[in-house]
Amino acid sequence: MQKRKLGADGPEIGAVGYGAMSFSDMYGPTNEAESHAVLDACRALGVTHLDTANVYGMGKSESAIGSYLRANPGARDDFVIATKATITRDAEGNRCFDNSAAHLERELDGSLKRLGLDCVDLFYAHRRDPRFTPEETAANLGRLVEKGKTRAIGLSEVAPATLRRAMKAFPIAAVQSEYSLSTRFPDLGLVQTCAELGVAMVAFSPVGRSLLTDNPIPAERIPQLPFLAGNPRFMEPNLSENMAITAAFRALAAEMGTPAAGLAIAWLLSRGPHVIPIPGTRSVAHLRDCMAGAALNLSPDDLARIEAVLPVGWAHGDRYSEEQWIGPERYC
Repeated sequence: MQKRKLGADGPEIGAVGYGAMSFSDMYGPTNEAESHAVLDACRALGVTHLDTANVYGMGKSESAIGSYLRANPGARDDFVIATKATITRDAEGNRCFDNSAAHLERELDGSLKRLGLDCVDLFYAHRRDPRFTPEETAANLGRLVEKGKTRAIGLSEVAPATLRRAMKAFPIAAVQSEYSLSTRFPDLGLVQTCAELGVAMVAFSPVGRSLLTDNPIPAERIPQLPFLAGNPRFMEPNLSENMAITAAFRALAAEMGTPAAGLAIAWLLSRGPHVIPIPGTRSVAHLRDCMAGAALNLSPDDLARIEAVLPVGWAHGDRYSEEQWIGPERYC
């Protein structure tokens, strides 16, 4: 697989990583054996970057990676591992965010224990806590680099202005944001700012939460998946509209001889050498479909054909509900 750098001074990794939210039950039930099979496939396919978080299955995702590393001596050398923290609950049980130095270190210590590691390669603030300036958050994260608990730090779902300010306090290796043919707002400043500053742009949900694949999650399964059940793009009438529109994309991918997921990944890779998609899946077959995108070199004509079937703004419904929008920074 082609390589990309995880930040200006970071390690070279496979151009497409793996988003391990799928090791939780976010998109349907899974188990350790299935997760380990996906990690075996990652190694075989040259996928070297794993992205997880403390809240994915309340530690289940990190624990699956940790048990895999224990069962496969030497596997740690094959992976560049990132995790995240800051999403928590207040005394009344309400979802909130905490960017304090004490919280970040305590949560990272828990992640390291579940992963079975002394140090991760990248540690993100999962959401920005408005009680702290970007500079303060970066400084709090930076102390964990100085303590040897992470090799680099990152931010998730932040505005370009937040990134610029944070960089003044401590080097930011990566910014994570939802980015795909169905969610293109990062093109309005974040992709460009990351390129200017030498920051990796890590794109999660790169296949539109299944809409940009050959087998979108069927409507009858949506009510069983709490996040999607409350997501505007997966609620009627938006869901039917989005299924119909993306049918043309699936047809185009078939005409081009590639899985739809692979074509969606290849489009992201074309957006800049610093863009690193991290698709997630419980299926080895679907993982292979996604990784097919790393072998595609899209021509200007290919990109124009993709744009013709999925022009900017094609998706019906916002990417988040009002509740889901609490935390991510809106900047355009």
